[in-house]
Amino acid sequence: HEMAFDRKGRILLITNETRNNVLIFNKDGKVLEAWGTEFPGGHGLTLVDEGGEEMLYIADYERHEVVKTTLKGRVIQTFGFPADSGKYQSKEEFKPTETAVAPNGDVFIADGYGQDWVVQYGADGQLKHLFGGKGAQTDNLNNAHGVALDTRDPANPVLLVTSRVENTLKRYSLEG
Repeated sequence: HEMAFDRKGRILLITNETRNNVLIFNKDGKVLEAWGTEFPGGHGLTLVDEGGEEMLYIADYERHEVVKTTLKGRVIQTFGFPADSGKYQSKEEFKPTETAVAPNGDVFIADGYGQDWVVQYGADGQLKHLFGGKGAQTDNLNNAHGVALDTRDPANPVLLVTSRVENTLKRYSLEG
């Protein structure tokens, strides 16, 4: 579903095939590594350099969570459904499709196959904020499928969120 390039120039690919969820290719297309059997809804793959170590954020809409791993697949942290937000009745309503990570470590999760919220967690895994959600207002989303951090203006980073059904890309402050 998604690809990223690591600093070695390798291509990392996430699939929902549980025989090998993560495939790592060299530049010539040779499979170098394959791992993961536990991501039946593996969809979003975000690669982040955290203090010199590259980490993967895997959005899995079937597991209803985002899992942070090393490039070898060791689980470091899990971001589950935001139960304390009051926006979800059950974890099954939370179906994340993509993740963006801010320079301060905040994690923004697009709930593209669920309730269309963008969920903001601190680096410590604590829920901070939700914004967007289904609706017809300008700040609502309709299939919040992707999210990316735009740091082209370092003094004013913004989130770009796709509202796929609207064929729209929306810009939000990091506060939503």
